[in-house]
Amino acid sequence: MKLTCLSKGRGFHCPPCHIVEIGGFRILLECPVDLSAVVAFAPISSDRTGIEIAGNGEDKECSFLSIDALIDSVPWIKTVRSLGLWDLSLFDVVLISSPMGLLGLPVLTQSSNFSAKIYATETAMKFGKLMMEDLASMHEEALQFHGPEDNLTCPEWMKWSELEKFHQLIRNIIVGKAAEDIGSWFPLYRRSEVSECINKIQAVKYCEEYCHDSALNLKALSSGLEFGACNWIIRSPGQSLTYLTSSIVKSSTAMEFDYHGLKGNEFILFSDFSYLNDITEGNDEEAPFDEALSSREDDENLDEGRELLEELDKINFICCSAVDATRRGGSVLIPIGRIGIILQLLESISQALEAAQLKVPMYMISCTAEEMLALANVIPEWVCRERQQKLYSGSSMFGHGELTKDNRLHTFSVLHSYDLIQAWQEPCIVFSPHWTLRLGPAVHLLHQWHDDHRCLLVMESGVDEELALLPFMPMAMKVLRCSFLSGLPIKKVEPLLKFLQPKQILFPEDLRQQMPAVQNQAPSYLFYKENETLIAAATNDNVETDLSIELARQLRPRRMPEPNLAISRLQANLQLSNGKYLLMPQKKTMPDFAENGLIWGSVDCELLVQRLKEGGIEGEVEWEDEEERRRVRVGTGERAVVELAAAGRTVIAAAEEGVAAVVFEAVRRSCDGV
Repeated sequence: MKLTCLSKGRGFHCPPCHIVEIGGFRILLECPVDLSAVVAFAPISSDRTGIEIAGNGEDKECSFLSIDALIDSVPWIKTVRSLGLWDLSLFDVVLISSPMGLLGLPVLTQSSNFSAKIYATETAMKFGKLMMEDLASMHEEALQFHGPEDNLTCPEWMKWSELEKFHQLIRNIIVGKAAEDIGSWFPLYRRSEVSECINKIQAVKYCEEYCHDSALNLKALSSGLEFGACNWIIRSPGQSLTYLTSSIVKSSTAMEFDYHGLKGNEFILFSDFSYLNDITEGNDEEAPFDEALSSREDDENLDEGRELLEELDKINFICCSAVDATRRGGSVLIPIGRIGIILQLLESISQALEAAQLKVPMYMISCTAEEMLALANVIPEWVCRERQQKLYSGSSMFGHGELTKDNRLHTFSVLHSYDLIQAWQEPCIVFSPHWTLRLGPAVHLLHQWHDDHRCLLVMESGVDEELALLPFMPMAMKVLRCSFLSGLPIKKVEPLLKFLQPKQILFPEDLRQQMPAVQNQAPSYLFYKENETLIAAATNDNVETDLSIELARQLRPRRMPEPNLAISRLQANLQLSNGKYLLMPQKKTMPDFAENGLIWGSVDCELLVQRLKEGGIEGEVEWEDEEERRRVRVGTGERAVVELAAAGRTVIAAAEEGVAAVVFEAVRRSCDGV
């Protein structure tokens, strides 16, 4: 098996991307886009202001950054850098583990060279479709403001003469530190391209096992990260791989992490880089790994719900801050891109407002708002057990339905609609895209509220905060920056891997220093790096195969001295069926006498004489003490002799070929064999 890590990702919204070669198939794992790079573009209707950017090294010479330094053009999206170096026609399968992992698929499906089969869970596909349609809608708004693009292959801002004029921060986002990212930019897709992409995806249901090309078995199990997010089990004849993505053991919205179903595979590809992203963003509050592990058993360490309680505390803090802002007469803008967090905030904020006896309207402004809320109520297999119990008891799994009926929550597709203008009241709480603060209704609302100290912006981590807020400076509006759980805590990684019991673990080199316990486990850990190919040898050369019923009925097995072991000789055709080898009977029947038959054990002389007699030939036994061997004379006139040595060697000497065949058959029937 071969593994090539194309990207470590950039957190929740840009998962890692890999290429795996297993069982003769080349599989692309994820196809994300780095939407955090969109902050290099200027939003529409920007005032020309500037801020001081703290620089280091070569950035010191140009520390003042104004809105003029941003790219004043239609935003493009940034794909995985190394993916463009691969021939798309060589991919056989694409596996998607979350809605965020398919946002870059339209870039692939537009290529005439791309013919791979795409697999994603049905729920991830539906939510991903809504997210892509939302991006396409915001792209249309940007086109209306900037006008159609003249050059879709190399826009003006991508030319080297223009790149040299940009601030170092902006230039690093566009081309990278070594100018390796310039070829990873693509125009944002349109609605028609989204539909074409979705039509090429094979939807897989929860825990459904799907067979690709009769040779590759694929199975999706919940990762707990988001609705429809999953870990994949990939099985081919002789090899099995667990693709372990960013996972959350317990969630208050999505189905919990189903790690029991991942147990027992040969390889594990560990692809959860969330801990590194937390360190980069300064959100690491975990205790040292060895200390956290020393006082707990593996399974207890996996199932504890401390992270869930911390997540609920964050939600409650956001709710309290929102209530305080509305009590002061200010409005609240929440441009968060996580579906599960949005649903939690809708419930919790409404309860907090009711407890504070405040009648503040909540608005959700997005072209896919109604579809997203409706979809969340029809995916019971992907929600947590507590919300499933609500459904079984006759209640709604989420509270947004009651909020809509009570006119406390209003959904609108666009900001400038007549219905919204009629229903608009301030102070209010608004949920709207986009979390980058460069697209969608959030841009217009920020321009309106940024100088009001009573208002509150709830900002999601994953984007450069100073750069994201640059177009809205000076900023009197209060900003609450939140970081939500995006994967396994580092202290739970080793207990999980011990529980799953793989033979080899493909582990990120970047996490090696964070987990000293893996340093002394070199045989079972193989460490991979970005843009390097790792070869993992199979740990078992034996191949298991199934027998068809017809072939099994033809077998005449002989029991061996060892318990529960029998052996039989057969001739069959080897076929692939549902990812497993299958032995099917041949049309011609196997002859009763086999020249190359396998015979073992010692020959009983008395039994041999009896077998010869059954064949119509008389025989007698002679014993030679000196050479410790026995001799069976067959017939009269020394027609044939069977010599049985003590070392186990048997020699048949006969004058006629026919007699030799009869004697050989008697010897074969006198000892064990197939």
